[in-house]
Amino acid sequence: MANGATVTASDVLELSQPLPLDGGQRLEGVRIAYEAYGELAPAKDNVVFVAHATTGDQYVASPHPITGKPGWWDRMVGPGKPIDTDRFYVLSANVIGSCMGSTGPGSLAPDGKPYAMRFPVITIRDMVRAHVALFDALGIERLHAIVGGSMGGMQALSLAANWPHIPERVLVIASTAAMAAQNIAFQEVGRQAIMADPDWQGGNYYGTGKSPDAGLAVARMAAHITYLSEESLTGKFGRRLQNRDAKSFGFDADFQVESYLRHQGLSFTTRFDANSYLYITRAMSYFDLEEEQGGKLAEAFAKTDARFCVISFDTDWLYPTEQSRKLVHALNAAGAPVSFVELSAPYGHDSFLLDVPALDSVVTGFLD
Repeated sequence: MANGATVTASDVLELSQPLPLDGGQRLEGVRIAYEAYGELAPAKDNVVFVAHATTGDQYVASPHPITGKPGWWDRMVGPGKPIDTDRFYVLSANVIGSCMGSTGPGSLAPDGKPYAMRFPVITIRDMVRAHVALFDALGIERLHAIVGGSMGGMQALSLAANWPHIPERVLVIASTAAMAAQNIAFQEVGRQAIMADPDWQGGNYYGTGKSPDAGLAVARMAAHITYLSEESLTGKFGRRLQNRDAKSFGFDADFQVESYLRHQGLSFTTRFDANSYLYITRAMSYFDLEEEQGGKLAEAFAKTDARFCVISFDTDWLYPTEQSRKLVHALNAAGAPVSFVELSAPYGHDSFLLDVPALDSVVTGFLD
């Protein structure tokens, strides 16, 4: 197999050769955890790869092993669903740098100790390079489609730009071709919250019995606000108080929205690693296809023959529609076939994960 790779029965790809990284380093002993749904056609021409978002994982349509909750896109992937596992072989992999089985800062380095902050800084392209190694190991030369929302959309674009021979279709949802300054700023707040937590211990908290849960929870709270819309927050919480009839004149969670954010932050610490959060958000901050192509975004897509579909949401202020339009203009300039739609949904950036029937229709139509 290519890259000296072997696939084990536990759905983990182990690379026998080091993985080259954009930062100039080579990552040894890389493991790529993945899940697959449906049956692979004899010609291996029915593969749909689903790329996950920042804190997602490979459990697209199967219960999460830690939380027990349904897969994060269970409503979209399955028999008879928009990404129909009766037709397609649906594949998803945990990105390198993460903490759900793929090699990341919590993994053991060649010296037998956790990498921690010795783990090299990675990029979105490095994540996709690992995905390509997975495709090679499985003997998959061409994807029927790659589908991704948010950071998953960045991976989809990176695949099309850097391995243009692989995808036939590229579906980008609520994403961007470059991280904007405002988003970089929000991510920096989250990273600083983690690193300011005394239990972070310079990143060397593995095996100490302590971890920077407080800092990670704050990082998640800050990020979660960006995933929502004012309309959704107002409709769900407004200024309603939490389990009380009057303000406490203290610093407990007086408001329902405060209690909700605290819950989101604390529950996140049970399933995610703080150092992984640092590395993944840094990779997102570095993402800029236009910069990769010397300042000409259209050049990124000059060699692809893929069809593109770009979807935005009218209430998404994290990756607003204007960023999708810029991407579509570049695709048009490159002569790539592209369709674009802005969908109306009240949920903000997270709309791609929630019940938006119009999204289902677009996905189904594009994959046909």
